[in-house]
Amino acid sequence: MTEAVFRETAADPRTQAVPLAHLSLELGHLYMEDFEAGPERLRQHFAQVRPWVDAARAAAAARAGGKRPRISTCFLIDDYFTRFSSPAELVPLLLAEADRAGLVVDYLARESGCAVTGKVPVAEAVAGRIVESPPPGSYGLRPPAAQTGWLANGVRSPVARAPQAMKKAAAWQPPKETAARRHSVFLDVELWSDDAGGHRTWSCPFLAAVWQLARLGLLRNEGEPVFVPQPHTAPGFPDDWDELPALVRLNPRADPFAAYRTCSVLPSRFLPVEHAVRVILDQTEVDRGALRQVAERSAREQVAVPDSVADRVSYVFYAGS
Repeated sequence: MTEAVFRETAADPRTQAVPLAHLSLELGHLYMEDFEAGPERLRQHFAQVRPWVDAARAAAAARAGGKRPRISTCFLIDDYFTRFSSPAELVPLLLAEADRAGLVVDYLARESGCAVTGKVPVAEAVAGRIVESPPPGSYGLRPPAAQTGWLANGVRSPVARAPQAMKKAAAWQPPKETAARRHSVFLDVELWSDDAGGHRTWSCPFLAAVWQLARLGLLRNEGEPVFVPQPHTAPGFPDDWDELPALVRLNPRADPFAAYRTCSVLPSRFLPVEHAVRVILDQTEVDRGALRQVAERSAREQVAVPDSVADRVSYVFYAGS
């Protein structure tokens, strides 16, 4: 006979649902040096992005089985690692060049919002959900990622130590990927760095992983959505990046920001970063309430969604600067 356990309903935090599109399509993730290069760099970027955007839309339509797919577009601006110019100068330039290529940016996001949104320390919260996959044969000799700020997708090479008296030095061993297919592709990802004063700087791959979780509608803070689009109603844009919301809805008729799947069209130089993003997502315990909501809604809509969060993320990498 089992004992009945009583608890107040209020003790269970309610997970608020978010509207979902079928696809979140990222039109760019550029840094201040890209904007500093002038309109020509943006013009070149969107010209290269356009055909791949059309292909991604066609693929989403095929998965929708004849129904009109809900697709939203987004663009991420780096205002975390460097600050250049102002939203008042850069955002109109960005939108004008996108329009020239026949593209519409529905949502604009600031990368610093992936670190802190409002008063919510988003990156810190996601870091607290990292659950490292113990490689086969490991015995806890490796310090945890929460202590080192490094996350691997397998077993690192053992640290060489001076042999004890009368004993031979241990032979070198290569690193090994946990889920290797015949041969390993080992990756060790730096999640953050701390300076002498204790100030933490989150790495680009880690913020990009947070960005993907936001686009998949899987970020919550005490049950509340973290990235909530703010409508842009003013005639212009502010002069200071901190005055611009972390996520702005530029198109009032846009489909929802979050989606069942994401696709990012990026220059090929982002490939190493996005490989690291997958390593992070594969070892992050996502909010179960948010996952359940996505699963229930996708089942009602008869939309196939991979069980693995990392498998919901896709990319197109084009050759370029």
